[in-house]
Amino acid sequence: MGKTIRDESTASAYWAAVNTFCALRDVHVIADAPVGCYNLVGVAVMDYTDAVPYLENFTPTSLTEKEIASSGSSEVVCDTIEKLRAPGRQLILVSSAESEMIGSDHEKMLLMKYPDVRFFPSNSLGENEWQGRDRALRWLYEQFDDKKNATVELGTVSIIGPTYGCFNSPSDLAELKRLIEGVGGRVAHVYPFESSLCDIALLKNSDVIVQMYHEFGSELAGVLDRPVLQTPFGMKETEEFIRKLGVLLNKEREAAAFMKEEKRTTLKPLWDLWRGPQAEWFPTIRFGVIAAESYALGLKTFLQDEMGMQCIFSYDSADADNTMVRSEIQQKQPQFLFGRIVDKIYLAELDSKTRFIPAGFPGPIVRRSLGTPFMGHSGMIHLLQEIVNALYDMLFNFLPINRQTASGEAPAGKMAWSSEANAILNEMVKKAPFISQISFGRELKRKAELLAQKQGRDTVTSELLQMMN
Repeated sequence: MGKTIRDESTASAYWAAVNTFCALRDVHVIADAPVGCYNLVGVAVMDYTDAVPYLENFTPTSLTEKEIASSGSSEVVCDTIEKLRAPGRQLILVSSAESEMIGSDHEKMLLMKYPDVRFFPSNSLGENEWQGRDRALRWLYEQFDDKKNATVELGTVSIIGPTYGCFNSPSDLAELKRLIEGVGGRVAHVYPFESSLCDIALLKNSDVIVQMYHEFGSELAGVLDRPVLQTPFGMKETEEFIRKLGVLLNKEREAAAFMKEEKRTTLKPLWDLWRGPQAEWFPTIRFGVIAAESYALGLKTFLQDEMGMQCIFSYDSADADNTMVRSEIQQKQPQFLFGRIVDKIYLAELDSKTRFIPAGFPGPIVRRSLGTPFMGHSGMIHLLQEIVNALYDMLFNFLPINRQTASGEAPAGKMAWSSEANAILNEMVKKAPFISQISFGRELKRKAELLAQKQGRDTVTSELLQMMN
């Protein structure tokens, strides 16, 4: 019997191709796909997020039962191409799962009738979105490179990776640009996010390439044959990034001066938090991560290895077993969970007190502000600010507030507890996040005594607690 997958963690390579190609200014994507597919990606319903904006350069062939069952899709593809052809517009035809299932391969037809239109077989049924983006980026370079020898422009840096549908791209991209420019580099291209087709052939002329994400972009970075750096997370990685970039650009002096200024300005809140009473909490914080590879690795590196917090699990969402993830959340009760909307649903199902912080898609979230990075020095400050503010919020629960309660919501009098019940209560409380154990235990005790009172008991027993667990 095959494994049942609960909640898909990534979209398919079809969505990857659309999100990659549509980011190019002079490209119009034709999707050989059924009626209704436009609603999924064209108006950003796939992730319920504005990380996929309204795509004006995207048109589906709107396959119907007729094309899928009998005639094939060549005719509707030709009709769509005729309607969309225009000077200065490059058409790219992308296959979907449905067109692949009926064997629609338009390569030969396009060569004969429309040699200027490119066909990209998305392999929607065989690859996830990261594999699809990796292949799409390299395919674009192979299709549109001018085949000329590289002429390296000293001091230039090109960033590859940012495409539609990537979590927190605007903020993290802004931080990456800030670091590059701080060292004295000039950002030549952001591919494909801020590029057009004519920029593709120029990528090989960059002095240095920065690959923004671990999960895709390495195939293209490999064929460009230029020095490659990875976008950093945390203090050590960011300092190393600045130093290495300074060496590669022959700007060691500028890099050293920038790092000195960073410590005086951007990183100042970190020292203040570290020297303040908040730092006493850091070793007690237990957190979990389920996110794309870059964020799963980066959050663990920064929060655990540098801030001393306890990472109880960290999963790459591309291959995470979501049933196991839910079980781990239930058993380990992290104080903070960085994740996707599916993980927030698991917390709600378990009535968990864990604080959820969005760190990946899918998820209903807007991330267009440039002030919410996770990467680089600014990302460190943003993340610590979020965590410390959440800790303050938790402490609010300890304030002696006189809350109004409805009749019957509090036990009538003092209730006795058996020794076995007390032992079970202590074990249940230990599973809660450290800083919230007092309020968690108080609430559990109240609920147990109310249940005992409703059942006409004068003692809370181990059997009653097991009924609640």
